[in-house]
Amino acid sequence: MAKNGGNPRILAAGAAVQLLTGIPAAWGVFQKPVMEEYAFTRGQATLAFAILVASYGVGCAVGGWMQDRSGPRYAALWGTALLGGGSLAAALVPRGNAPLFLLVYSVPAGLGSAFLAPAVLACAQKWYAGRKGLATGVSGAAMGLSGAFLTLFVRGVGGAWGMRVCFAALGAVVLVVCGASAAVLQNPPAAPGKPLPGIPPRQMVATVQYRLCVAGVALAAPPVLLFSPEILSIAADRGLPEQWAPLCVALGSAASAAGRLICPAVSDRTGRKPVLYAVYAGLAAGSAAFAFAQNWWVVAAYCLLTFFYSGGAAVQPALNTDLFGLAHAGVNYGLMALGMSAGSLLSYAGSQLLPLGARHILAAACAVAGGICFAFVKPPGTVENRPQTK
Repeated sequence: MAKNGGNPRILAAGAAVQLLTGIPAAWGVFQKPVMEEYAFTRGQATLAFAILVASYGVGCAVGGWMQDRSGPRYAALWGTALLGGGSLAAALVPRGNAPLFLLVYSVPAGLGSAFLAPAVLACAQKWYAGRKGLATGVSGAAMGLSGAFLTLFVRGVGGAWGMRVCFAALGAVVLVVCGASAAVLQNPPAAPGKPLPGIPPRQMVATVQYRLCVAGVALAAPPVLLFSPEILSIAADRGLPEQWAPLCVALGSAASAAGRLICPAVSDRTGRKPVLYAVYAGLAAGSAAFAFAQNWWVVAAYCLLTFFYSGGAAVQPALNTDLFGLAHAGVNYGLMALGMSAGSLLSYAGSQLLPLGARHILAAACAVAGGICFAFVKPPGTVENRPQTK
């Protein structure tokens, strides 16, 4: 099959994998049950979330290198083992042992999700080289819906049998579904005598373009991650009936899925930078709205934030390959995702050190600064057509 002809099986496998890797988007549902089951403080549970996201950012670089070196199937199988194994190990952590939870769950689950993400995204982009926005959008939409799926899973299984059974059951599902999907992943046949365009990671990280993009990725995180671990309590405190508070996560996940599908598709037609300008403007406006929202407007404002945050995250892989080519797409995207680690740690520090009002100001300021970063990125295509260099 020709590379640009596409392969629906790759998209389906990628979507199945991404449906189970959206734990960061759903952590608001995990936070309170984890605190109760494991006797963690708010700070310990939030740190578990921050380490999970930070490990994801670091793991994307390692997973991308693994994908480029040994193929998407190899990287995805390792990711499956880490994510599924971490979930199973979480079921065995004794109460009150937060460091062990971080070690056996947050780190391997973050790394496992990260090994899976570049594998499915880079593989899909190679099969759909002429429609990279579509390729990332389909997988990204599934990742967005992951939050809704995990909300139902935690409230159903965790509510009935506790979080230990929930983690064990989730680990088993990951091993089966992600393992089967990983077995499908393969790169398209290379065109004879025509190397993929692109520049290697060492050259990429030395460019101003890369640094601006990483900074922009990091600054996109606080408008959502400053609040997502506590979104249920924030919604309840602002007048949303307690029984409806989980809708913030479920509807936020649906908005995330819509953003991941719509923004990359629009960027295929209008260009990446105009969409990213809209993303950061939306994050700034959403941050301002969220600061004053009450009752059901909390849900609306949070959905606005997750739509643009996830939409921007889905455009990034396509922008990365526009700028730096397909030859090293896995590791180059992974290095770009280091911004997620920085943004996660910044968000954790802000959530612990700042009162809620100051967090809203920080969120809006980060959104504005992120948009400014991308204003200085050169138009996509500046390095896309360079042949692969050693």
